[in-house]
Amino acid sequence: MKHIDKEKVVVIGAGPMGLSVAYHLCKKGVTPLVYEAGPEVGGMTVTFDFGGLPMERFYHFHCTSDVDAIRMLKELGLEDKLCWVKTKMGYFYQGKIYDWGDPFSLFRFPHLGFVSKLRYALHAFTSTKRKDWHGLDQKGAVDWIKFWIGEKAFDVLWSKLFSCKFYHLSDQISAAWIWDRIHRIGNSRYNLFEEKLGYIEGGSQTLIHGLRDKIVQNGGEIHLSCPIEKVVIENQKVKGIQTKHGFVACSKVISTAPLPYVSSMVPDFPQTIKEQYSRVKNIAVVCVIVKLKKKVTDKFWLNVNDDTMDIPGIVEYTNLRPLGDHIVYVPFYMPGELQKYQDSDEVYEQKVRSYLRTINTSLVDEDFLDICVSRYRYAQPVCTPGFVSMLPPITGVFDGLWVADTSYYYPHDRGISESFGFGKTLVEKALS
Repeated sequence: MKHIDKEKVVVIGAGPMGLSVAYHLCKKGVTPLVYEAGPEVGGMTVTFDFGGLPMERFYHFHCTSDVDAIRMLKELGLEDKLCWVKTKMGYFYQGKIYDWGDPFSLFRFPHLGFVSKLRYALHAFTSTKRKDWHGLDQKGAVDWIKFWIGEKAFDVLWSKLFSCKFYHLSDQISAAWIWDRIHRIGNSRYNLFEEKLGYIEGGSQTLIHGLRDKIVQNGGEIHLSCPIEKVVIENQKVKGIQTKHGFVACSKVISTAPLPYVSSMVPDFPQTIKEQYSRVKNIAVVCVIVKLKKKVTDKFWLNVNDDTMDIPGIVEYTNLRPLGDHIVYVPFYMPGELQKYQDSDEVYEQKVRSYLRTINTSLVDEDFLDICVSRYRYAQPVCTPGFVSMLPPITGVFDGLWVADTSYYYPHDRGISESFGFGKTLVEKALS
């Protein structure tokens, strides 16, 4: 990347999307100044020392459709770090683990009749083959799924997943958003019977740190633990930013911070725009990571439907990426305004110990080597039908200001690859 002396652009946020913005600015010869409120780059990919193992606080994996992440790895010379693995999915229902994720597993499942299974298979197949999501945008996910598979199959296979993630918002989820999740996983396979997922050697920090280093090598600056206090607007134009270290003049700002933070950073926004930001609800996550002496299951992804557990499933990460010890992620999703989000770490730790021993009754206290609880308040937007029309414009309010977060990936779920792709899109808009 050849550096050209052009005007500097401020980038708010050093998560995957913010780093992608900064990287693509460098490729255009523009110097990015990245400001991150936290002490590290990476956002939800941030890694910590988990008893000697560098682990991400929130699990990540890659599908074959993650073209932007794969392209970024190649551009950074890291393509050999991406490893593909045949993984297994399971379903814990009425105290038993069932194989899941392929036609044989579905038709061996004893808790649904033949017609329900056939309808479920048809829905999964058509969702995987469907390419256009616009016809699903105005439909609710619950009604859409029930239409295809029926009430019984929905109650057995889907209802717990909705209620343990969205709670009272379950009936407000877009069919297009759910379709994208089915489509992404359904198409990441070796064949009809074998799932294919990927991990990066060294974890996501290999990619994130490679991206960070490339930005700095090309003249970009990354300021950590430096939240933006205010984007300064004069005569409807960006004039700069205010941080704890003072004023920085610039004429362009690209914000990738979560939308709930934007109104306080840009107090000059019209009230109508602030109201649009406030209407976008977000799901929070409390993610418990456990290190064990032995496996819980042989599945990477285990969906859970059990009345004694308030989780949609567990992710046994080391069934994807071998690490010596056995690592399990147990995510508790919920609307962040619920009091439950404020429960102590000890409450979540006790739940997880109990849940894992319920799933695998051979586990004993001595098998639990370490446990850690991480939280993220704005983990995922609640994508309602017609979600696109709810979002404020990315630009057009003030000259020189562009604002977006993971909400703008819709109907795609938030992810590293989607962040990289959208970061490039933001740069194209800002420099056009």
